[in-house]
Amino acid sequence: MVSFIKGGIKVRNSYQTYKELDSLQKSGSYAKGQSHGHFEDGVKLGVGAFNLTLSMLPTRILRLLEFVGFSGNKEYGLTQLQEGATAHSFRALLCTLLLLCYHTFLSFVLGTGRGNIEEAENLLQPYLNRYPKGAIFLFFAGRIEEIKGNIDTAIRRFEECCEAQQNWKQFHHMCYWQLMWCFTYKQQWKMAYFYADLLCKESSWSKATYTYMKASYLSMFDKQDCKPFGDDEVKLFRQVPTLKLKIAGKSLPTEKFAIRKSRRYLQDNPVLLPVPPLEIMYILNGYAVIGKHADVTESMLVTLVQAEEALEGVAVSEFKMDDQCVLKLLKGLCFRYLGRVDEAKDCFNYIHVNEKKIKYDHYLIPNALLELALLCLQLEKREEAIKLLETAKANTVLTLQPDANFTGRSSDSYCVTDIQCLNPLHGDTELSSWRCIDSIN
Repeated sequence: MVSFIKGGIKVRNSYQTYKELDSLQKSGSYAKGQSHGHFEDGVKLGVGAFNLTLSMLPTRILRLLEFVGFSGNKEYGLTQLQEGATAHSFRALLCTLLLLCYHTFLSFVLGTGRGNIEEAENLLQPYLNRYPKGAIFLFFAGRIEEIKGNIDTAIRRFEECCEAQQNWKQFHHMCYWQLMWCFTYKQQWKMAYFYADLLCKESSWSKATYTYMKASYLSMFDKQDCKPFGDDEVKLFRQVPTLKLKIAGKSLPTEKFAIRKSRRYLQDNPVLLPVPPLEIMYILNGYAVIGKHADVTESMLVTLVQAEEALEGVAVSEFKMDDQCVLKLLKGLCFRYLGRVDEAKDCFNYIHVNEKKIKYDHYLIPNALLELALLCLQLEKREEAIKLLETAKANTVLTLQPDANFTGRSSDSYCVTDIQCLNPLHGDTELSSWRCIDSIN
């Protein structure tokens, strides 16, 4: 705890120093020297990084940080980084990499999947032309193709990235993770399992998540498929809670989700999860990728319909309504991206109507309302979207309260949606969402 506090103080001192330097540059007493360009871009890098990072934090955390002197403005942060990226200085590359991370990962995973891919391409292309075998640039090129829905091209880029260098194995692991999801989008479960297995063997970042993904892909194999020797999905699911990792006293969000979903396998006769990789794919906003291609989305919808039919033949259990609602949420997403609006609404409304019957997966309630709101926004029904988001926020608060109306929940972990809705009176037209998993004790 003492080390954590000392670290926080150092971060605050760094933040204050950057603020003072930024103010100095704007003052009349600022005198430019021989290397002022490098100095100014260094300040832009620091100020931009702090502002962008702080602006993406949930409101309740940001309010606490503002109390001790922090503040974040996303637009100002992006502007500073863009200016630094276009300059000819030592820090231009670092500014570019930060912007690429924001446009291809942060805005995509933590938002609604509407990152500025065109700007990311413009930032990356000069470096890719100059360093065609640069592993970092090939990785971002692959990520951009993945987001655009060009899955085969993305796979080639990630494979090129792995071939480009052999010294930094951790970078290979980043590529394996992306390759795993690319094959998930294509529903090539054996290849997805192959990369999950590689991560499980080589990477120590999150053994619980990798093991959960291995088990998830095994559960999607057809009965006639040969499973890897010695691997059994039930045994793997049971291992997941024992592999929990904590960083600074906090568990990783994906681990919380994986552990939460794996608990049902601890029973003697476990009730199987219907489509575990497709559910966690939603948490990571993967449906925004497949939604760009109707054929891929249709194929995913067929899999979900088959899972729904199989679930109908399963005996009634405490998990059945939760599983039905999971499938309805995922089907609704596919319908939305296919333009089948009425069917999408029916799926999301099914969850809303049956919310009292959901026993464990309470994250479905606010997420269904969020998806309904995004659907209304797509149909230019802005006022209705705002009302749905307010209801979703209220439901999120309820799921976090120990005395809430939702009963029978685990006290260890929850998957909730924290929605930030921009003020419509200011003329803003975007809605941003956070998919996160909070620990409640």
